[in-house]
Amino acid sequence: MRRRSTTYHAPRECPVCGDELVVTRLGCPGCGSELAGTFENCRFCALDEGELEILQVFLASRGNLREVEKHLGVSYPTARLRFTELLLKLGLAGETDPPAQLSQEQVLAEVTSGALSPEEAARLIAEL
Repeated sequence: MRRRSTTYHAPRECPVCGDELVVTRLGCPGCGSELAGTFENCRFCALDEGELEILQVFLASRGNLREVEKHLGVSYPTARLRFTELLLKLGLAGETDPPAQLSQEQVLAEVTSGALSPEEAARLIAEL
């Protein structure tokens, strides 16, 4: 019989030194068996809920960024920027991919239309 439990995301970085953490122990909640070693981390486990949502919409729409745009309620350039940031986080952005950036005017237009929060706009403008 499998017990249901609350799911928690494991931290990716060491709280002491900031290095990437690795999985060193796996356990079975059913029988208590444990396996120790050094295991590769899951790329997708590092994504936050918003990033997972973007990825799910992208996959469900068979790679259509226009659908991501509609789902998020943002402009195409903003949807493309968020997807590029997701690819970068996953280590999947190609070396030839130009860095996606919105202009300050585009960011402000997104805030005006309600597609971006002021906090997210401030973060994007700070990165310009």
